[in-house]
Amino acid sequence: MQFKPFEAGVEVNGQTVYAIVDGFKMFKRIPSQILLAEGIGQLGANDVVQIDPLAWYSQAAWLRAFERIAKEVGTIHLYAIGAKIPENAKFPPSVTDVATAIQAIDVAYHMNHRAGGRVLFDAVTGRMYEGIGHYGFAQPGPRHIVSRCENPYPCDFDRGIITTMARRFEKTALIEHDDSQPCRQRGDDSCTYSVTW
Repeated sequence: MQFKPFEAGVEVNGQTVYAIVDGFKMFKRIPSQILLAEGIGQLGANDVVQIDPLAWYSQAAWLRAFERIAKEVGTIHLYAIGAKIPENAKFPPSVTDVATAIQAIDVAYHMNHRAGGRVLFDAVTGRMYEGIGHYGFAQPGPRHIVSRCENPYPCDFDRGIITTMARRFEKTALIEHDDSQPCRQRGDDSCTYSVTW
């Protein structure tokens, strides 16, 4: 189910959290007010929230901010925020094409979250820790990828991430939500996306 953490105590790094502000382009006061109300960041110049990129913030608070944005200004902004994640979050350097880009989303997801003070992906050992779900990857054909996203983030946000990552390498990539599968907007724990090019 979107907006509800899978486990308590998970945190998101500030670099990633800033995508909410970045996703609004010109109207940065709107997400700023929402993030500040959820206890994220500090009030900065021109009433725009200041996010410390090296700090860690509550995932539960960040998810509440997403929920408020969806209710108060619309889900189109969730897609725009997701589209900004590749610019704001850490990603592994191995991304060279659509397939590696979609595979890297799960690693990046874990690199940018921590629980109990431990980042959920250890770059030295390659070990991934559980607790936040996953961005799945299957390649049923040479130009077709299926990503089952089982995490607490909004459906439209994930579509934005996947679209941006795929179109980095294939400008005409088509990303479709598989309506025949479960959907977080309907109360399920996952959504499935098809990427073709």
